[in-house]
Amino acid sequence: MTDLAAQQKKETILARFDGRVAIITGSASGIGKEVALRFAAEGGIPVIADLDLKAAEATAAEIRGRKADAFAVAMNVTDEAQVEKGVADTVAKYGKVDILVSNAGIQIVRALVDFPFADWKRLLSIHLDGAFLTTRACLKRMYTKKYGRVIYMGSVHSHEASKLKAPYVTAKHGLLGLCRVLAKEGAEYNVTANVVCPGFVRTPLVEKQIPEQAAELGISEADVVRNVMLKDTVDGEFTTTDDVADAVLFFAAAKNNAMTGQSLVVSHGWYMQ
Repeated sequence: MTDLAAQQKKETILARFDGRVAIITGSASGIGKEVALRFAAEGGIPVIADLDLKAAEATAAEIRGRKADAFAVAMNVTDEAQVEKGVADTVAKYGKVDILVSNAGIQIVRALVDFPFADWKRLLSIHLDGAFLTTRACLKRMYTKKYGRVIYMGSVHSHEASKLKAPYVTAKHGLLGLCRVLAKEGAEYNVTANVVCPGFVRTPLVEKQIPEQAAELGISEADVVRNVMLKDTVDGEFTTTDDVADAVLFFAAAKNNAMTGQSLVVSHGWYMQ
């Protein structure tokens, strides 16, 4: 390949999201932030939708500092009015929403027999109500434009189960069902739906779990990492935010409905479909 051809190929890859607008929930930090940074680097416009508006604005400013566009909105994904406003503000600014990455989530580690009902409802609300509300709000605009790509942040726990994570496993399994319904309903409007299912990614959410699981299981934190979190991987390695962003952007760039309704596991072999 000539130097010119190589450069043209590189420019084509870098611009694959040129002008596309993506609302990414929970993107002021962690996996969501990595997705936003990568999306912007490839020509897209990420909307940093986060519960923490100050942190969202900081992430948007960081992206703009890299000479890309970005927009921050406050969004509690369990608040219907706030979700509708965040999507409406995005459309008012850019005229459309092309992509939704439903990433916002929490984790609460507790044995099922002792799990408080209030915590069960809170976790399910953030993961499932949040996915539903953001999807519904974006679909109204996507259907009008006859284009949309919806990516849900699932987990290996969309397919597997682990102790101490009853509502999380339940919610992540539920996202597969929501995705498959949307894949069927959205097809005539050129809207696809997919789920990315990471293994353990060493974000603050996972760091918090390590001492919690150690206390619940009566083992050391090192044993939690080695014998709980990574024991079934092929290489004893954590999944990275970059690994997950690769999968999200793969689905976001889909040209047609060929792969809609699918889940992609990114887990260093922990779970193999």
